[in-house]
Formats: sequence, structure tokens, C-alpha cells
Amino acid sequence: IPLQCLQRNPTVSAGLAFDFGQFTRCVPIPRHMGICQDVGYSEMRLPNYLGQSSLETQVVPHSERWRPLLETGCHPQARVFLCSLLAPICLDTFIQPCRSLCAAVRDGCAPVLACQGQAWPDVLDCDRFPGHDDMCGCPVPLKDECLPRATCQDCPATEEFPSLKSTMDAICLNDFAVKAKLARRRFASTETEFEVEGRLEFVRQGPLLLYDTRTMLEQWLLINPHCAQALVRPGRAQLYLVTGRVRPDGTLALALLFPWHKKDVNLVAASRKWKHHQC
Repeated sequence: IPLQCLQRNPTVSAGLAFDFGQFTRCVPIPRHMGICQDVGYSEMRLPNYLGQSSLETQVVPHSERWRPLLETGCHPQARVFLCSLLAPICLDTFIQPCRSLCAAVRDGCAPVLACQGQAWPDVLDCDRFPGHDDMCGCPVPLKDECLPRATCQDCPATEEFPSLKSTMDAICLNDFAVKAKLARRRFASTETEFEVEGRLEFVRQGPLLLYDTRTMLEQWLLINPHCAQALVRPGRAQLYLVTGRVRPDGTLALALLFPWHKKDVNLVAASRKWKHHQC
């Protein structure tokens, strides 16, 4: 069970749309409730803590509405937090997520929702959840790897067929430059709308890690859909030289993107000259 710091107190906060005196039952977490698979337990309580009693018409459809937010990677414990409400663990006592967990997830994910024109839902008001003086559950802390993370930002500029000098200047002024093919699906599906196709090639690696950069760029596209839609047309893929910085708070900011066309000799030259270039 991925829950720690269970603190026992006979008082349980009842701020959610849930009657703690009502009859509840334990049921298996449906396999098609994808976001709550592999959370450390296999049975959930119905009704759940959002007051939903029907798996097929309420719980599962509602869970899918959260998938796009979870795919942005806005907080490493967002999935555990949401599943503790949508598919609460079935034990002899009621265990809600701690207020501190809610606040941590809210602080990471509310800005992402705001970037997409949505507010943090009232039903997830963190004051409704119990503090550490009550019985609550918080996840085992993840090891902090201090990795750069995507965030909401103004759309970066793009420059077609740049000069060799402007390309070299952009690489010098930024922390990283990576060649990446950004792709967009034509039709809506259960998969994400945007992805990074093929192999990434670093011109300047800077603070980025090879194994993490693809996921980070894909999360950036999902967090900033209005920017992503301007960069790639539906059903198409576009190769870019992506430059950007890592801010002091660890967030990623894309600065200038160069569409990489086959006839663009200056981008090819810049990627070769960089290894021996001094800014």
C-alpha cells in the first residue's frame, strides 16, 4: 500500500461529498480505469470520496477526464492523490489523503490547469481534507532528482531559415539546443495529441538528461497546447532545433525554435561548428 504517515484519531474530516455513516462496499478496481492501475492496492471503496457510486457511468468516465492533466507530469504524486479519492483503498477504516498532499499536488498542477483556462476544482479544496492530527494518508516521498520540469509559458518565437550567426547566437545565449521532431495526431484518441517522434539529437546538452528530455518536451507540449498547435499542424510532424533555458526554480523555458528544413544549410553548419565554437 503506497500510504505512509497514517495517523489515528477518532475524528475524520467529512468535507467531501461523502457520508461517512453510509454503507459502503469493496469492489475490484476496473482494469479499464487506467489511471488507477498499479497504485499499490487492487480493491476500492464504493461510493468513493466524491460521492460516486456507479463505476461505469460515474467513476471510470470521471477518472479519464484527469488523464490529460496527469500526462503533463505536473506533480509526481498527482495520480496517487486523485486515485485516493476516485478509487479509495478499502480498509476497515476510512483513509483520506492528507491536506499536505493535496496542497503539494495543487501547487504543482493548478498552474497547468490555469494555463489551459481552467481553475482548480472546488471539490478538491485542500481545506476539506484532514490535517496530520486526523487519520489521513500521504504517499511515500519520492527521491528528488532535481530534474528540469516543463511549465506554462508564453509561446516561444520561431525563425525560418536563420543566418548562421543568429543560430550560433541562440545556442550560445541558451542552456540547451536539441534537434527534435514534434508530431501531432489528426484525430482525437485515447493517446495524447502531441508527441516527440524518433531520436533526439543534442547540439548543446547543457543541464538536460538524455533519458528525460523526450518526456519533458512532450509534457511541455501538453501544458502549452496553444503553443503546440501553432508549431505543428494536425496529422503532421515538424523537425525543429529547440533552444531554451532552465530557470533558477528548475522550470524549463523554450526560447527560440528553428524549423529544420532539408535545404537549411545554416542549421546544419551550426550543429557542426558548435563543438569547436567559443561563445
